Amino acid sequence: MKILVVDDDPDVRRLLDVWLKANRYDTCFAADVRSAIVAALKDKPDLIILDLGLPGDDGFGGMEKFKAIPALGGIPIVVLSAHDAPAIMKRAMEAGVKAFLQKPVHTRELVAAVRQALELAQPENP
Repeated sequence: MKILVVDDDPDVRRLLDVWLKANRYDTCFAADVRSAIVAALKDKPDLIILDLGLPGDDGFGGMEKFKAIPALGGIPIVVLSAHDAPAIMKRAMEAGVKAFLQKPVHTRELVAAVRQALELAQPENP
């Protein structure tokens, strides 16, 4: 499974790369919404981990853009953000994210959210 990590902090990207690869996920990266769309179209990730505080379009703008592109609209999104306001979390969940995690996040919490989001995204077997 491939995970696209969208975060403007290179340290966060490196840390998530280590954690995700240790759990047998392939990774690709973007630092803003524009490069995330390019990466998602090219790499076809199974899940996107999205920061909300991005330069240019924020994560909410990114979610809208992903949904507007048929090839990307069905990719599950897990938000990883420093925002902790309940209204921000509610807005993200209403936008359809599969999980909302706050920075700093623990490895187990992140991996569990990724696994659950991927499981929920799998079509049910008849």
